[in-house]
Amino acid sequence: MSNLLVATNVSKRYGDYTALNNLSLEIPKGSVFGLLGPNGAGKTTFIRIINQITYPDQGEVLLNGERLQPKHIAKIGYMPEERGLYKSMKVGEQALYLAQLKGLSKKEAKERLQFWFDKLEIGGWWSKKIQELSKGMAQKIQFVVTVLHEPELLIFDEPFSGFDPINANIIKDEILELKKNGATIIFSTHRMESVEELCDEIALINKSNKILDGKLIDIKRQFKNNVYEVALEAENFGSLKEEISSKYLVSEAEFKTLGNELKMNIQLEESHSPNELLSFLTQKAPVTHFKEVIPSANDIFIKAVKSYNQ
Repeated sequence: MSNLLVATNVSKRYGDYTALNNLSLEIPKGSVFGLLGPNGAGKTTFIRIINQITYPDQGEVLLNGERLQPKHIAKIGYMPEERGLYKSMKVGEQALYLAQLKGLSKKEAKERLQFWFDKLEIGGWWSKKIQELSKGMAQKIQFVVTVLHEPELLIFDEPFSGFDPINANIIKDEILELKKNGATIIFSTHRMESVEELCDEIALINKSNKILDGKLIDIKRQFKNNVYEVALEAENFGSLKEEISSKYLVSEAEFKTLGNELKMNIQLEESHSPNELLSFLTQKAPVTHFKEVIPSANDIFIKAVKSYNQ
């Protein structure tokens, strides 16, 4: 898979403060790329550089192999965390205005807006003012004007803020549909469950430095530690746990089950296989739960940041 956007040794300083330090990233075409990090890590600075709101002090950013230029703005759609809609302006008028700023004719803009307003069932909002809409409703309008000109690169910064679960799921499905149709998406969020659902690759920035990047599935493999959640039906929890502990490294478990089973986490050494563990357990008691613990994006985020900060 070729890359749509490549950043090489990008740095940005404001006086004595370094907002980005030698950041290098490769964002594949047709992917959802998670740009993650604590508040103040440098994510917004990088997004502003992509949008040419500010410029790096060193390094370069390429879009489709070309160094970023003003002409590339038309190929980018940016939905900021702080919304940029005019509150006293009517929805339809504003959407038409913003679409034409992105290079669409008035006729083409109207046709595309009609498509999206019908798709998201917001046709009745055309003559409303933004200030009359809830945060979630305004968010839908912001989403539409971001994607309307069908950009190659979409940047969503906390796109689900203000949405209830139903509308968040609608927008999530639309983001996946945009990816399916060829768009490349940079997704910046603190909601790690959304990262799990959407992202193919991630980069984690902390204190202006990239500390982790790659395919999410590969990073999960890197962080897993051969631990299995186990639950068994047993009459005497104490003696069974003691017997298992004599053979394996056992720790307390936090997962939930529907019954009152003996629950534990078991870490396997390299000399032991999951099949051997399961066979051993089934000889002792009925097994109701057996699952490898795969680190979540949230687990990885916390562990990587804490490790870097030590």
